[in-house]
Amino acid sequence: MSPKTPESTTDQYRRKFLKQSAAVGGLMVAPGVILNQVAHAKPDAEKVSNKNRWGILVDTNKCSKGCNDCVTACQEENGWGKSETKSRPDQQAQWIRKVTITDKQTGHVQSLPLMCQHCENPPCVDVCPTGASMKREDGIVLVDRHICIGCRYCMMACPYKARSFIHEHLQYQKVNAPRGIGTVESCNMCAPRVDRDREPACVEACSKAEHGALLFGDLKDPESAISVELKKHGGKQIRADLGLNTGVRYQGI
Repeated sequence: MSPKTPESTTDQYRRKFLKQSAAVGGLMVAPGVILNQVAHAKPDAEKVSNKNRWGILVDTNKCSKGCNDCVTACQEENGWGKSETKSRPDQQAQWIRKVTITDKQTGHVQSLPLMCQHCENPPCVDVCPTGASMKREDGIVLVDRHICIGCRYCMMACPYKARSFIHEHLQYQKVNAPRGIGTVESCNMCAPRVDRDREPACVEACSKAEHGALLFGDLKDPESAISVELKKHGGKQIRADLGLNTGVRYQGI
């Protein structure tokens, strides 16, 4: 066996250092960008497979214009919408937002939550030069902020304006949602919760308030509540003409 070269020894020390840095909860990925990181591996990571495709069904007839429970729950779960509003409120991150749509012919007004639509064919993934924008085997679309270079190509490609760029240094970090200045972020369908057999925070909050406007489940399981509801009453995609096959569907629009 040939002796180790100084370069290979250096690489070993570098890997050891990075591993130890991640374990204490922080990892510097670029000058000025420090992301919090979960200090342990996901115990249920093996559950992520293409046997499932997670989705959300929104019933706009049950969604009240004045209700923001889903938005508040997402903020509390993922820690966005606080520190980044100090100097530029117009640049606040939005993983989910309530929008109002009006039928110009009838004047009918509806309110609905809009977030990443978790497309089967996500344009954000297609244009990302680093692989930071990615889709899991179970259909959840994510952004890996550790390798995001902040080019914002994904923001331009997204037809739903579902992504935000972080302009300022952040506080109030959550270990389940690492964030950092100079990176892009969006709704991740609460993947850490889903991996532990829990509903996304927005869906849970809507259920607790007894509004029943949000339904989460496995679109590939014909017996799941979301599949049964879609089969019975149907559901529409926003911008279905784009052929993205979204994981978020809407009723009443």
